[in-house]
Amino acid sequence: MTIDKTFDPAAIEAKWYAHWESTGAFRPERPNAEPYTIVNPPPNVTGSLHIGHALDNTLQDILIRHARLQGKDALWVVGTDHAGIATQMVVERQMAQKQQKRTDFTRDEFVAKVWEWKEESGGEITGQLRRLGCSMDWENERFTMDEGFSKAVIKVFVDLYNQGLLYRDKRLVNWDPGLKTAISDLEVETREINGKFWHFKYPLEDGSGSISVATTRPETMLADMAVAVNPSDERYAHLVGKNVRLPITGRLIPIVTDEHADPELGSGAVKITPGHDFNDFEVGKRAGFKASQMLNMLDAEARVVQTADGLIPADYLGMDRFDARKKVVEAIEAAGLLERIEDRIIQTPFGDRSAQVIEPWLTDQWYVDAETLAKPAIEAVRSGAIDIVPKSWEKTYFNWMENIQPWCVSRQLWWGHQIPAWFDGDGKCYVAEDEAGAQALAGEGVALTRDPDVLDTWFSSALWPFGTLGWPDQTNELDRHYPNDVLVSGFDILFFWDARMAMQGIHFMKEVPWKTLYLHGLVRAADGSKMSKSKGNTVDPLGLIDQYGADALRFFMAAMESQGRDIKMDESRVAGYRNFATKLWNAARFAQSNGIGGSHSISAPKAELAVNRWIIGEVVETVEKLNKAFAEFRFDGMADAIYHFVWDQFCDWYLELIKPAFVDGEKQDMDAESQMVAGWVLDQILVMLHPFMPFVTEELWHALADPAAPRAYDLIHAKWPEPKAEVDAEAKAEVEWLIRLVGEVRTAKNELGIAPGAKMDAFVRDASPATEQRITRQQSALARLARLDSVTTGDAPEGGSVQLVVDEATFVLPLAGVIDLDAERARISKAIEAATKEAASLAGRLSNAAFVEKAKPEAVEKARADHAEKTAEAERLTAALARLG
Repeated sequence: MTIDKTFDPAAIEAKWYAHWESTGAFRPERPNAEPYTIVNPPPNVTGSLHIGHALDNTLQDILIRHARLQGKDALWVVGTDHAGIATQMVVERQMAQKQQKRTDFTRDEFVAKVWEWKEESGGEITGQLRRLGCSMDWENERFTMDEGFSKAVIKVFVDLYNQGLLYRDKRLVNWDPGLKTAISDLEVETREINGKFWHFKYPLEDGSGSISVATTRPETMLADMAVAVNPSDERYAHLVGKNVRLPITGRLIPIVTDEHADPELGSGAVKITPGHDFNDFEVGKRAGFKASQMLNMLDAEARVVQTADGLIPADYLGMDRFDARKKVVEAIEAAGLLERIEDRIIQTPFGDRSAQVIEPWLTDQWYVDAETLAKPAIEAVRSGAIDIVPKSWEKTYFNWMENIQPWCVSRQLWWGHQIPAWFDGDGKCYVAEDEAGAQALAGEGVALTRDPDVLDTWFSSALWPFGTLGWPDQTNELDRHYPNDVLVSGFDILFFWDARMAMQGIHFMKEVPWKTLYLHGLVRAADGSKMSKSKGNTVDPLGLIDQYGADALRFFMAAMESQGRDIKMDESRVAGYRNFATKLWNAARFAQSNGIGGSHSISAPKAELAVNRWIIGEVVETVEKLNKAFAEFRFDGMADAIYHFVWDQFCDWYLELIKPAFVDGEKQDMDAESQMVAGWVLDQILVMLHPFMPFVTEELWHALADPAAPRAYDLIHAKWPEPKAEVDAEAKAEVEWLIRLVGEVRTAKNELGIAPGAKMDAFVRDASPATEQRITRQQSALARLARLDSVTTGDAPEGGSVQLVVDEATFVLPLAGVIDLDAERARISKAIEAATKEAASLAGRLSNAAFVEKAKPEAVEKARADHAEKTAEAERLTAALARLG
């Protein structure tokens, strides 16, 4: 197959992905090979590919393709999450277009509609993952609501309940009044809004005065149960134990001591509403209030309802919380108890999907005893059974796990895993895997009603590493692929998903879920800000693939992934890696046109010429760098090693060094040894680059094959390089000397404005015998690449010249008749003066503290970059002036 002149990523991607998937290439039969397993963080079934997915999945695909090339039984588990809230919202929005509501249907009817939507429209993201080149085991795709996985979820719930690790409790939750469900912290988006800080006076019961409190949520005073002061605050010591009479409700509440009250904040006294504030809930418990005693003043839609003591006036009942806020402030002011109002920026929680202000709400929910489950997961990291990469995240992991709170796992939805709990008429609960089991526990004839709530999707996805492999059945897949080898995850779900997988995996499997947890950063906008739709700075990875190809986007992700750092989106870099793919494409075209084809050997061929021995050694060193980077999960190191080998050593130098010469205008044939070595090196490049750029490498793998003997297997199933060769130190030293000398000649010509193709003579002095021998051996290369007609040992003729020092030898290139030496000295001196002056000016600006502190960060960064550039330019030109004899 002749390689086309133009590199067209789109056609190649469509062809090869379809081929790989249709031939089962992503899961070859390797029952006797070493297993290697990754589970994909299951994207929401409602989702579409965003730039974070592109990063996360590219890194995983690099690892899985590399393992496959190593001959391992590489399994990349793929699937989607049922995404309870998101999916229910999508279906309800579609129903609203038909003037329908969820409550117009029975639960079963509504769930059937969701399944119908899932079959028709769900899973769009799986097609997009294919566009990215993800080599997942699609033949065994999983879904968190499929029959087998649901079986695992229900069993875990029942087992945890029976073990006393899952229970029902009344606690505060993040309540979304729009969705009418509890939500996780991950689904809460904190925004800064302009708000108020109201200062009230609460009269003492005995009429002796009042105590001042302040609040950003005045409406919650309708459910206040205490006022807290710091035990060290002497101002209030005489009031502790006394009661205040609340305005509006008339409720008597005590003044208590608690460390939560900050003497330096406001008056030092704080109102305590344990049923509507997370901090107050803990204060209330310390003050002796049971959760069942805590007052609740809001319903599921955040409207005012009567508290248990019946003290809220009737005209407040049914009011929206924000309307109630205005009415409370007016009543306090009318009573003469409003001291002052401050404008303040308030950190306010919003539901990320409903855009409603989240309300801390006291309600009965199901909880997992996360503290107990966390202990073995903490020890797993401490012992090294789980290796967190980078290590810097361990401290964060320990801090959260050692202070973990009960995990609320129930949600007030219809779509999801319905909780396997049934209640009798007295409210007694029976937990079993099915209704028959619950009935057996309750006794014959006892009427039971099932809990309508469903489980949090993080509960089910916590079972992903073993539930996807067939558990609770003891399958061959489970025996072979648990524990997984590595989990690749964004650090932002370390607690919501990763830590919970560690807890559940260790508890149910008695082994860690994966040996390595690799945490990558976030992809940020070019200016370093977080991407968001509201800012309009998101980047569509599919658009980048359309423009530059999947290979270019993938290589960008790998090259920019540096442990512990976020990635700044830079489209110009993606374009640069498209150029890299084109560079390889053109190198392959050059090879093909010179009789270079695919190799038939994994081991390096025998070579006599220094240039060929050198390039074989460069392959050896590149493989070593890649192996080390893979072992250390240094994706940027992997990309750097293969990029510089391909672009610099192979394309820019090796192909130039072996390019056939022209004699009397006739192109000579390339020597057979170079053809053989070049073909072998190209094969090694394609294999090493395949995990990063799978499409272009697979295309070239087949294109370079001998037409009479097509490749016996696809590149995706090739063998990772094992050159079985050593670095030839003598050849390496000689070729690197040649490259330095050619580079020095080219640089000097460029600086002096001499045409690159201009032929010159060179005279060398102080050359060692080894250098003289190299000059003799490389005379042809020096003539072709450095355009040196001759290199003569001895002194150069009198007159102007440029001097180049390479190792111990000085090469003198006469300039007589080539340039006006005096004019050139004057030009360079003037350029040095200008660059030095500009560098000094920038240095002065950067030494000005006012500029560094007050200017925009990007302006300071540009000044630093410009200063470095001008300083380097002055140094370069000074060196060029010194070279002129």
